[in-house]
Amino acid sequence: MTMTSEQTLVNYEVIEGIAVIQLACPPANTYTYEMMSQLDTAIIKARFDDQVHVILIRGAGERFFCAGADIAMLNTVTPTFKYYFCLHANETLTRLEQTPKLVIAALNGHTVGGGLEIALACDIRIARRNAGKIGLPEISLGVLPGTGGTQRLARALPKNKAIEMMTEGKLISFEDALDLGIINYIYESEGYWEKVMAYAKSFCPPNRSSKTVGRIKRAVQSGSEMAFSEALALERELQQLCFQSEDAKEGIAAYHEKRPGHFTNK
Repeated sequence: MTMTSEQTLVNYEVIEGIAVIQLACPPANTYTYEMMSQLDTAIIKARFDDQVHVILIRGAGERFFCAGADIAMLNTVTPTFKYYFCLHANETLTRLEQTPKLVIAALNGHTVGGGLEIALACDIRIARRNAGKIGLPEISLGVLPGTGGTQRLARALPKNKAIEMMTEGKLISFEDALDLGIINYIYESEGYWEKVMAYAKSFCPPNRSSKTVGRIKRAVQSGSEMAFSEALALERELQQLCFQSEDAKEGIAAYHEKRPGHFTNK
């Protein structure tokens, strides 16, 4: 992908219908305004590519998924720049969250601060066993998790647990995060990447109708912010789009004929 920056901080590759977006500033993959801009470009590219059915985000190397914002950068800029930096990052992660394609975060290493905020904007989080910790420790810097962390963690956990984690700044293991429901799955280190890719491919045609997957995501993401009656109306509209699709005809016919469905995303 062509980048306006001289340095490529986000790698982009499409593999069998999966847009693999890699945060590439090892060892900690901390992000700057520049990296967030490149991430934004990659998200838009994946969203509008008809050959992309699933988005997968990972960190370069094995130690970190992402350790959040580059503190050295924040130490040298004005409070006004910090504000607009958070605003830009918020817009990027909201775009990721609202993209009507399934987004999987492959947590290959430590996922802390803004790194967890990126992961929380994804739909499914798969960690590598014994590979790191997870948390929002911004309190130690005298700031709050300002890239959506306070809101998304409070939606992923009971409010009291979210407040506990953020005010104490505690880091927990992937295994504990799985128990809390922050993480969906933990895969063994051996063959981790291959297993993550196989899982992502399970949502691509012909295995699934990825448009229907996207509509389920939209119903949940948008509906959760609406009044219940409005959310039901959105659900009906999306269901009508599904009923009009070739994939719905195929899925219903396959069920009736007692065979696996073969979806074409039409």
